[in-house]
Amino acid sequence: MLVVRDLFAGPKRTTELLEDLHPISSRTLMGRLREMEQDELILRNNYGGLPRRVEYELTDRGRLLIPLLDALLHTGLVLECNDCQERKDSAGYYCDFCPESRHTAEPIIERYQRIESIESVESIEPVEPSRRPKDDSIVLL
Repeated sequence: MLVVRDLFAGPKRTTELLEDLHPISSRTLMGRLREMEQDELILRNNYGGLPRRVEYELTDRGRLLIPLLDALLHTGLVLECNDCQERKDSAGYYCDFCPESRHTAEPIIERYQRIESIESVESIEPVEPSRRPKDDSIVLL
């Protein structure tokens, strides 16, 4: 999810992602990037040249994860509430978990719903996960 967050701002080179996601190892990052590319969440652009220049960017399918990140951000803000009145003063409303808000607050789902069109989600075809071929042979030693 952090890779999606970083690529939401625009295409980035591998070294930029490594800096932003420190202390992740380059091996771990490259593995995640390969998996995300296979799942068609990101696009790898190889510009060639020396030194080799590779950039990654989100695909339309990858951008579908942005509302999820947004919802996680807002949920984190709500759960950080330590004082009902402090929350009311800073955010303008009581969080959904406060006893103060039981009758006045709109549900959190309605407040933070960001998906503009369900049709855009339905129009994307699912990607079959790549699987290793089954090998049922028995090795006798």
